[in-house]
Amino acid sequence: MKISRRRFLQWTAASAAALGLSKFDLERLDNVVLAAGTKAPVIWLQGAACSGCSISLLNSIKETTIDDFLLNKVDMKYHHNLMTAAGDLAISTLDQAAIDHNGDFILIIEGGVPTADNGVYCVLTERDGQPWTMLDAVNELGSKAKYVINVGTCAAFGGVPAADPNPTGIQRTDNILSNKTINPIINLPGCPTHPYTIMKTIIDLLLNGMPNLDSEGRPAFAYGEKIHSNCPRRSIGKASQLGELGCYNGLGCKGQSSQYNCPNIRWNNQVNWCIEAGHTCIACSIPSFPESPFYKFG
Repeated sequence: MKISRRRFLQWTAASAAALGLSKFDLERLDNVVLAAGTKAPVIWLQGAACSGCSISLLNSIKETTIDDFLLNKVDMKYHHNLMTAAGDLAISTLDQAAIDHNGDFILIIEGGVPTADNGVYCVLTERDGQPWTMLDAVNELGSKAKYVINVGTCAAFGGVPAADPNPTGIQRTDNILSNKTINPIINLPGCPTHPYTIMKTIIDLLLNGMPNLDSEGRPAFAYGEKIHSNCPRRSIGKASQLGELGCYNGLGCKGQSSQYNCPNIRWNNQVNWCIEAGHTCIACSIPSFPESPFYKFG
């Protein structure tokens, strides 16, 4: 049976995607950018958070580097920490990007979005002498973006900034943008989110469109399995104290209730991850984070 070239490329692309981010994906994206003569515009907003997910993005992964990603794969129009422009010039760049690419840009949200008192607790800039808040920006840009990605648990579920008593009224972004977005909101929770997860999600969007999402809006490739299921310590036996080789299930580890790909991709270019370093999983990718025996709020 003969297979058309188009069908073959679709099949090989699906196979590559199933295996994870590959050089094949990156080459395909390079060809897409070359054919289109332009790169996908990205606007990255930062709200109530520690900027940890932005710092995470700057870490290397073996498939590509941050400079290649930002210079050759996407067009980062606005990022508070990474762009050289500041003040009015930076905001005018953001505004122009939203106008030029209305309905065809990726909006990335990092950090919680305060909603109390009209969002005044997180002001990005001023417009006509009035504060332009993170809440204003999310509402305005979220309805214009082709894709909205929440990077980090603070953006996806509220995280630490929304912990009780939550005086600034931080809410989940999907509550704020209910029925306002073109496509479903993609959540990439984590504290912080792994750079591989961020880059692969964006590249998958550009090559294949919307990924399969679970009930919490998380892509299946990164959040499809529980950490405990893939933990290499699972079969060693239970540890009696932290730092000891063994399973931490009896020491407050939440790997049995947390879905993420930490055991497979690890951190710092696959050098280490929380449990291997001698700490329990604190379930930073689930909606109820930061609940754990070690982190008490309220």
